[in-house]
Amino acid sequence: MSEERSLTYVAAFNEAVRQAMEADPDVFVAGEDVGAFGGVFGTFGGLQKAFGERRVVDTPISEQAIIGLGLGAAVSGLRPIVDLMFMDFICVAMDQIVNQAAKLKYMFGGKATVPLTITTAGGAGLSAAAQHSQSLEALLCHIPGLKVVYPSNPYDVKGLMTACIREDNPTVFIKHKRLLGMSGVVPEEPYEIPLGSARVAREGTDVTVVAWGRMANEALAAAEKLAADGISCEVIDPRTLQPLDIDTIVESTRKTNRVVVVHEAVKFGGLGAEVAAEIQEAAFDHLDAPVSRIGAPFSPVPFSPALESGYVPDAKRIAAEIRDLVARPLVGS
Repeated sequence: MSEERSLTYVAAFNEAVRQAMEADPDVFVAGEDVGAFGGVFGTFGGLQKAFGERRVVDTPISEQAIIGLGLGAAVSGLRPIVDLMFMDFICVAMDQIVNQAAKLKYMFGGKATVPLTITTAGGAGLSAAAQHSQSLEALLCHIPGLKVVYPSNPYDVKGLMTACIREDNPTVFIKHKRLLGMSGVVPEEPYEIPLGSARVAREGTDVTVVAWGRMANEALAAAEKLAADGISCEVIDPRTLQPLDIDTIVESTRKTNRVVVVHEAVKFGGLGAEVAAEIQEAAFDHLDAPVSRIGAPFSPVPFSPALESGYVPDAKRIAAEIRDLVARPLVGS
């Protein structure tokens, strides 16, 4: 094993792609400005220089074409990584993603393999306004045939991206824009984190907090504050949202008897509702209070930094909700 070293979220992503391309000549990258520019957030920096224009391909501004290119290459035996600059832009290519990539293996009776990795950047916090700041993971998780990944830290970025590239089914890898500069310990050698495996980010006894992406870190910050008040929070980071590791979440629920689900996406119809439903189906008798959900209001993401800051859940809001939940009388008392 290599000595511990620190990488940023961006650098961990870049290293996963670079090592995959070095190991397998069938891996290539395509997307808008991924070549000489290295991607809008620098996530593909230096790769075209290292591997050439045939393996790091700048494409026209056409999200449907980008996904179509990747899909055709995947079913032909290659392992494409195709990038959509912002998560909002998946909407332009939903037919290719939902009706083609997600369905091909089923339509061909399991005989087709679709090793397609779609990468994109989601989340608010950069004053990028309503069309460049959304969290749309719930749309993707609703589609059978897709796997959806949303890492919260550099270590998970590298391990999950490696798993996505090696996966024989279409995956969507979501990077959070506000986490790109986050640093953490990342091994130099390639490693894989299995898709569908949650992480117990912090152990606790009083309440389970389920959160992903940027919100996993906000939940950890809230848990640290609450510990000083004698409230012990267990934080579960699913890492993969589809398939969801509900077993780890239920196991934690049975220990703590209270649950808060946090996501940056709009609360109504968000993935938190599915998590809450699955918990009550599998562990209803263990709940001392209804599952609590925290999400964004039913509104487009504001451009104003002040409004955006109030729109996105944070550690303060999470901590307040947990204090309220813990203080509630037990169900049935």
